[in-house]
Amino acid sequence: MFNKGQLAGLMKQAQAMQDNLKKAQDELALIEVSGESGSGLVKVTMTCKHEVRRVEIDPSLLTEDKDMLEDLVAAAFNAAWRKAEDTSAEKLGKLTAGMPGMGGMKLPF
Repeated sequence: MFNKGQLAGLMKQAQAMQDNLKKAQDELALIEVSGESGSGLVKVTMTCKHEVRRVEIDPSLLTEDKDMLEDLVAAAFNAAWRKAEDTSAEKLGKLTAGMPGMGGMKLPF
């Protein structure tokens, strides 16, 4: 099936891909995305590794209904989460493009 030279080459490619994926994961920890709700009255900023960095709430909302404010925070968080997922998928998808068995695979990071 494989001769020693082919297997060595395959192992070298796998190691290079693993190194590239690790580098991409490290970069994702530095990329920030923001989600907002209420026409920008609530903003959540997080990294693509889902670490929330900031939550900004317009002062005008502090006198509003608590339930509405909670809903806006949740919606902004969810919007930021989706952007982080999309950015991660795009970045990692470039690394796994053309690799057999990796096309639709959901990676654990």
